Formats: sequence, C-alpha cells, structure tokens
Amino acid sequence: MRITDNANYDSVKGAISRSKEKMGNLQFQSTTLKKLNTPSDNPVGASKVLELRTDKMNNDQYQMNSKMAETFLNNTESAVADLAEIIARAKEIAIAQSSTSTSSESTRVAVSEEINQLYKQAIGAANRKVGERYLLGGYKTQKAPVDEQGNYHGDDGQMMVEVAKDVFLTMNIPGIEAFNTQPKVAYAKQNGYGNARNNDPVDQEEILENVNIFDELQNFRIGLLTGNMEAIHSTLERFDLLHSRLVTTQAKLGSRIQGLSATSQSIDRQNITNASLTSELEDADMAQVVSDMGKEEGIYKSSLASSRRLIQPTLLDFLK
Repeated sequence: MRITDNANYDSVKGAISRSKEKMGNLQFQSTTLKKLNTPSDNPVGASKVLELRTDKMNNDQYQMNSKMAETFLNNTESAVADLAEIIARAKEIAIAQSSTSTSSESTRVAVSEEINQLYKQAIGAANRKVGERYLLGGYKTQKAPVDEQGNYHGDDGQMMVEVAKDVFLTMNIPGIEAFNTQPKVAYAKQNGYGNARNNDPVDQEEILENVNIFDELQNFRIGLLTGNMEAIHSTLERFDLLHSRLVTTQAKLGSRIQGLSATSQSIDRQNITNASLTSELEDADMAQVVSDMGKEEGIYKSSLASSRRLIQPTLLDFLK
C-alpha cells in the first residue's frame, strides 16, 4: 500500500502534538503538585474526591456540634457535682444536729446561716450558664430556670444534636430531672395535671414522695430555727435520696461525655483515612512526574528528528 506525503505529514504532526500535550500536562502537574486537576483527567477519581470532600465538610460540622455538646455536658456535670457537694454538706450538718447531745438552740441558729448560704449556692449552681444560655432550663435557655424562692421555671425539654451521621446525642439535662427525686411528679404538679388517669405513669410515681433540693434545704433551715428535732431527723433520708439522684445524674452525664469522645475519635480516624485516600487519588508522585517529563522530552526530540527523515523534500526545497 502506498503511503502518501499527506499521510506522513499527518502522522508526524499527530505524534508531535501528542508529545507536546503530554509534556504540557506533566509540567502542569509539577506546578500544581496534583495529578487530578480537571474532572477529565480521571472522571471516576474526581467523583470520589468530591464525595470525600463532602464527607470532610460534614464531619467538620459534626465535630463543631460535638464541641458545643461537650461544653454543655462538662459544665452541666460541674453544676450537678456542686449540687451533690451541697447536699452532702447539708447531710453532715443534719447528722450533727439530729442528736440532742450535740445540738442546742444556739448551734442550730448558727448552722442555719450556713444552710442559708448552701441554699444560695444551690440556686447559683442551678442557674449556671454557658455564654448566654442556661444549662438546666430544658428548652428555655434564655431565662434563669430557678428563682430566689427555688421555683423551677424551665421545662423538661432535651436538646438533641447530631454528632455523626444519623447519630444524635442529648446535650443537656433538664433541671426538673436534676432537682427532684421524682421528676415526673414534680413536672405534673408544676403544670397542674397528672391525677386524672389511673394508668398514667405520673399517677404511678405519685405513690413515692418527691423530694426537691430547694424545698428540702429550706425545710431543714426552718427545722433548725424552730428546734423541730423530728423534722431534722426526717431530712437525713431525704438528703440521701437527693444525693443518690444527683450521683446518678452525674453518671448519666459522664456516660454521654464518654460516648461523645468515642464518636469524635471515630470521626477523626475517618478524616485521616479519607485524607489519605484523597491524596492517593489527587496528589502527583513528583519523582514519577520528573521521570515521565524526561522520558517525554526524549520522545519529543526523537519525533522532531525522525520527522526530518520522513518528510520528503518538496519542489521549493530543490528551487532553493
């Protein structure tokens, strides 16, 4: 088969053009340090990289949510721990004042002032906040949940936050749960319902007496001032119930913090894995790029040299 001059021209032109294009791509890779610069370089790889970047953005938001939840939970745990210490101290005073051999009118009046201070400390712990948001008010985070008389003005709302894909965690403990041994009873009385239905869980819990932190501290103080030894004795068991409730609440908060930490570490590991895979798909191997550039430069020069031999002289060359 006869090969025409036009075929030779096209062949040489195509070889030189392809070689120049490859050299241009390699030079661009050496500049950007990436082998995936446009979707056309590797459509499948580009799609995967985009997916991994989307995961990274979502994970960054989850991590921000986790930090916010961790701040809430740590400060809530601190407030509950303070309340537990207050109740423990109140119980120590109650034990000391429950015996006539160690209690007198003057000592009872004196320690009643300490109980008053403990009561104020309890109000302060109950109204603790992070920034402008109160911790123990349920959904009502813009207003102090407990007033000076110890009345609760929050609700039983539990704020959920997404800390991983389809993984939600409660970032708060409503004060109604922390301040009462029977929170459902307390919430029912606060809202004026819960006595009508025999099968209502509230009705079942009303069999047990609800003990409130602030009411009990005030009752204990009144018992000290009036010298009511029976009232002082009765506070011992109720302080035990309150302390047990607060310790249980602390444990619940601690388990949430631990779960939050485990989830955050899992996301960190996922981000590292995704970053490694993204680098493998996107980043150029510079040693390989330099080697390929040298090889392609040799091919380009070889193409130019061989083109002189393939293309036959024309009539104009002879006329020169």
